[in-house]
Order: sequence, then C-alpha cells, then structure tokens
Amino acid sequence: MATITVAPSQALERILTLELVRVTERAAVAAAAQRGRGNEKAADQAAVDAMRRELNKLPIDGTVVIGEGERDEAPMLFIGEEVGQKNGPKVDIAVDPLEGTTLCAKNMPGSIATMAMAEGGTLLNAPDVYMEKIAVGPGYSAGVVDLDASPEDNIHALAKEKGVGPERITALILDRPRHADLISAVRKTGASVSLITDGDVAGVIHTADPEATGIDIYLGVGGAPEGVLAAAALRCIGGQMQGRLVLDTEEKRERAKKMGIRDARKKYSMEDMVRGDCLFAATGVTSGSLLSGVRFKGKIITTETVVMRSATGTVRWIRAEHRYHAKFQPS
Repeated sequence: MATITVAPSQALERILTLELVRVTERAAVAAAAQRGRGNEKAADQAAVDAMRRELNKLPIDGTVVIGEGERDEAPMLFIGEEVGQKNGPKVDIAVDPLEGTTLCAKNMPGSIATMAMAEGGTLLNAPDVYMEKIAVGPGYSAGVVDLDASPEDNIHALAKEKGVGPERITALILDRPRHADLISAVRKTGASVSLITDGDVAGVIHTADPEATGIDIYLGVGGAPEGVLAAAALRCIGGQMQGRLVLDTEEKRERAKKMGIRDARKKYSMEDMVRGDCLFAATGVTSGSLLSGVRFKGKIITTETVVMRSATGTVRWIRAEHRYHAKFQPS
C-alpha cells in the first residue's frame, strides 16, 4: 500500500488546529479551579501539568522552543522539552500555560492559557528573558513604527498614518516602574495610555482591531515567551511587531548563545520570530476583554477559545461545553 506523506503545513491544518484547542482548554480549566485562592504557583502548576498531558497525546514530534523559565521560579514546560507521540510532523512550540498568574490567583480579569505551534525550526528559540516590544495592527505602511525610534516619534508617525492627531492615539503599556519614562513620553505627545497589570499577549492582539478595543499600539518590556506568542497571533490576523531580547547579564548572553543567538542586540521582526506557517490558540481562564473565562455550572464546564492559522488567516472562536466526568475535571 502506498504511503501518503502530508507536508508539515498541511498537517497543521488537517490534524492539529482543533487539537490545539483541546490543549489550551484543559490548561484553562485546570487553572480556573485555582482562581482566587491567592496561590500563583499552584495555578501555574495546574495549567502546566494539564497542558503537558494534552500535548503528549498529540500526533506530533514537538519541541518547546520558548516557554516558562527560571526568572519566576515557575513550574516549567521547559525549553528543549520534547512533547507529543513522535509519530507526526516536527513542530516548534511556544507556551504560556497561564498568562496572568497573578490575575488568576486574585480572580481578576484577563488571564488566559495560550500556546503557538509552527513548522519545525521556524519559531524563535530563545531563553526565558525579558523582551522590548512594539506592535501595531494591520493596514499600515511597512515600518510605520520602529523599536529604535523614540516613543514620541512612533506616536506621531502612527497618528500621521491614521490621519488623526496624537490625542486620538491610545498606547497599551504594562503598569511597571520600569515604564515610568515611557508612559511620560507617550503622554507628552497628547496620546493616552491604557495600563494593564498583566496580559501582554492579549494586549498585542488588541492592536489588531483598534476600532473595537480602543488600542492603537503596544509598547514596553515584557516576557520573551509572550512576545513570540503575540507575534504568532499577529502573523495570523495581520499587523507589525518588533522585539529585542533583554540580555543584560553575561549569564543571559551565554544562555542565548547556546541557543544559536549570536547578536545580543538583534531587532527581531514579527517574521523573524515566526518564520513559517503557525497556529495560535488561547482559552480564557478569567473573563477579560479578549475571552470569557471558564465557568463551572453543575456537571457542565464551559470554555471560550480563539484559534488562528497564519497560512489562511482563519480565526475561529469556539465556545464549548464539557461534561464533567473522571477524564475531564479540574486538577
């Protein structure tokens, strides 16, 4: 009998699109069982364990190329970890099993379980460090904003492109002491600032639809895994993003060098971070502006997930009901 070989990009669509949803759903449900309990590590551990279990059921030969790390002493799906049943396409995986651990622990809006999957060798393989980021949605001229430009220049350039004054621009920035000068510079242009406590993957995604979200640009420093995940999402729905790893110690530079990163100051475009066909999925843990959170209603668990594919630009919103039983329950 002849063997039919399925190209990796075809495999992503035919086999894995909806399978990816199952992975983030299970992680979200596990984390949601820890909502409001004040224990960030327990919530993160529950999400990690559930995500790892589901990934290992998939017909893939997968490698985690960017994920959680030592910075937060978090339970990891560690960089270099191999997942899947080894009987399918080679794929790269980026994970954040629980983005917004504090949000989940405090039962605040906006925590999600998220991951991206791409053809092998196409996602940025980097250590879990911080990353400088800038992102805007689709419809603008290439290079309208730039990581090396000043905040003032970026705001003015974006406003000019939109045909509005700077006062009509809203920048989303993580509320951190390190961003005090950035926030001040943005406000001096007349633009407004929307501050978030966590959740910069969703924050970058919001730039893709400013009419609905009110967010025109994302600026600031956040986690590198979240940066790659956000780049994967924008590859699917359109937009521009740049990032630069913050390798500010010799130890971080050595870790990066071992992963093949020779230029510690390299500015990565969205296409540098996600070079091939990719899938992105996120499931709400607590309800926020992007997704509704997990709901427990008697024997029924409801989830909301968004899953995207870059090759087709397809975006699916999936609201699911799961019957509570021994094989599907919170950790």
